[in-house]
Amino acid sequence: MSAASHPVIDPVELTRDLIRRPSVTPADEGAMDILERLLIGLGFTCRRMKFGPASSSEAVGEQAFIENLYARRGTASPNLCFAGHTDVVPPGSVAAWSAAPFEAEVRDGVLYGRGAVDMKGGIAAWIAAVSRILADGDVPGSLSFLITGDEEGPALHGTKRVVETLMAEGEVIDACVVGEPSSQHALGDTIKIGRRGSLNTWITVHGKQGHVAYPDRAANPAPVIARLMARLADHRLDDGYQGFQPSNLEITTIDIGNPATNLIPAEAKARLNIRFNPNHTGDELIAWLNAMAGEAQAESGLRIELENLCSGNAFLTEPGAFVTGVQDAVEAVAGRRPEASTTGGTSDARFIRAMCPVLELGLVGQTMHQIDERVPVSEIEALAEVYRRVITTYFDRR
Repeated sequence: MSAASHPVIDPVELTRDLIRRPSVTPADEGAMDILERLLIGLGFTCRRMKFGPASSSEAVGEQAFIENLYARRGTASPNLCFAGHTDVVPPGSVAAWSAAPFEAEVRDGVLYGRGAVDMKGGIAAWIAAVSRILADGDVPGSLSFLITGDEEGPALHGTKRVVETLMAEGEVIDACVVGEPSSQHALGDTIKIGRRGSLNTWITVHGKQGHVAYPDRAANPAPVIARLMARLADHRLDDGYQGFQPSNLEITTIDIGNPATNLIPAEAKARLNIRFNPNHTGDELIAWLNAMAGEAQAESGLRIELENLCSGNAFLTEPGAFVTGVQDAVEAVAGRRPEASTTGGTSDARFIRAMCPVLELGLVGQTMHQIDERVPVSEIEALAEVYRRVITTYFDRR
């Protein structure tokens, strides 16, 4: 296929097409079909990868499985990948929106819709950038896309599974840009080169129910869980790590569910989340939590159970040619040099890091997940040009 035969994609119209697909996790609603059709037209070999079942009571039939897409153009090295997600969070109260969340209305130069920022606009901008490059020629290597429908959900059957499958098959990705809305206040002011890990823990203290007037006939789990949670909350995990803020443990709920005033409850439950820097691994923190619970169990004589889920360890892409090249490209187009940051929540970059250096670069994230999520159409256009420069800079410097 000659370069001239490749279509040039309009990033704004593609963003609107994607927004009109109400792909609230785990639903796809045809979003992957749109991308696959366009990428095939640009010369990519596309592979749909379904994993599941999705953990949703509303997921039935085909929707019980998460839709993922891996597409590659070329076989030569290096392979520069773009990663993103088509799934979005629920819109919340539709009546509270000034524009319908899935109609992709453009008003006064601003595009409204769920996913406009996070992150259908980023996907559309990268595809547009690739189409512009291919219209003029080609790249000395390969381009690929890793798109998932499970980033906003449990993230068990999306990028994680795709990465595991690709690595088992020997697929090589040399570097990856994730299109998360990394910019803070102006396009290109921030890129994410690392993220903290995340660990959720559910704690249950088993006591013995009884009458409050006869405490000797019961075993109250409430003070046991209160003391344990206080000890955990008072513990300072660390003082930070180079480029990272200190790790923090946050108690997210303590539940006993006892409506009676004269009843000692049978059990007490709590949940916590730890956001941790590279000073720790999830396994090390789980071992510490188990030890603390073991001490509380020995002191009280009550059985304490822990359930843990580590959604990813901390990672850091060290400054080097890849990071510098992206910063140079952003500065050349946007006129500002992005700060390399590790702040914020988690993203699918934590899974991709197992394959290659990865960073996040995308739109301004001020309205993501909010009512009236929106982005100026000029910003989508500008991001497409930033991405075009990122791609050409990466291959020019190899």
